[in-house]
Amino acid sequence: MGIFPDEVILQILARLPVKSLFKTKTVCKLWYKLVSDKYFVKLYNEVSSKNPMVLIDTSVSESKSKSSLICVDNLRGVSEVSLDFLKDRVKVRASCNGLLCCSSIPDKGVYYVCNPMTRVSKLLPRSRERPVTRFYPDGEATLVGLACDISKNKFNVVLAGYHRTFGHRPDGTFICLIFDSDSNKWRKFVSQRDDHFTHMNKNQVVFVNGALHWLTGSCSYILALDLDYDVWRKIPLPDEVSYGTGNRVYLLDSSGCLSLIQISDAWMKIWVMEDYEKEVWHMVDGVSLRCIRGLVPGIFPIAQTGECIFLATHKQVLVYHQRGRVWKEMYSVKNNATLPFWFSAHAFRSTIFPSD
Repeated sequence: MGIFPDEVILQILARLPVKSLFKTKTVCKLWYKLVSDKYFVKLYNEVSSKNPMVLIDTSVSESKSKSSLICVDNLRGVSEVSLDFLKDRVKVRASCNGLLCCSSIPDKGVYYVCNPMTRVSKLLPRSRERPVTRFYPDGEATLVGLACDISKNKFNVVLAGYHRTFGHRPDGTFICLIFDSDSNKWRKFVSQRDDHFTHMNKNQVVFVNGALHWLTGSCSYILALDLDYDVWRKIPLPDEVSYGTGNRVYLLDSSGCLSLIQISDAWMKIWVMEDYEKEVWHMVDGVSLRCIRGLVPGIFPIAQTGECIFLATHKQVLVYHQRGRVWKEMYSVKNNATLPFWFSAHAFRSTIFPSD
């Protein structure tokens, strides 16, 4: 392989964007096999987990006929990602470990799971539930979650919402449909719930510890769905976190741990759950927001690692570097898009989903 040891070559290749990596397959037989090699795939995904990105679904805000995404990458800057390989007009509903769950705009009830970097996709089979009696309102699931477990080479899609018999109001019956990629089938379970969710709560779904997590609309607790046992669980917020009176709360993934970000007029406080079973939270940082005072009312955290946090405003994506305590603008637009960036922004990272 030349003058560099094999391990050094692998470390270099593991830092390439997926598109560039696939181009290197033509170099030699060894490199051709890399993207299906278990050791390399694991290495690549470990490296990429330290480089979070933000995907913005611009077709939502600009009413484009084509589904296009802007990818804001801390290391490589800004690029455009197309979903034209889906051959449908879609909106991104959830993002997890490099996969996206998209719903068809023209055809309600049609869902895809895809990797926009490798352009590999799967059309999910339709569930047998009749949309009109399934979810409230307008037949769409209240919660859409994607759980991608790269180590097990599988994913789950969750659609959850309130049941409504045709012509009646919802009765508190919470229906949950779970698609399992191993069986290629949907399963269903029903419970009684009275939780409410805002648009931002629905967007920020976090998959850690084998469960999907949503913050409720009142921000009084986290609602978690354990995918191994099909049970809902309530997780309390840190005692010190208050919501309302100028405080906003958001749920993120921080290097595989549940993270909570509280934003007030002057401060951003970052909490991480250090013991998941005992529900123990630890405040890891308090950040003064004086530098961006004018932007604070409309700023929303989207993605993070232990070193940086990506935040979206109406027309900008900012990154805050925790070590140097530096704010940096990563992307902005001048045109008057109808919807703010944070409305359709998702945490993302570039991964190779292992092949069989």
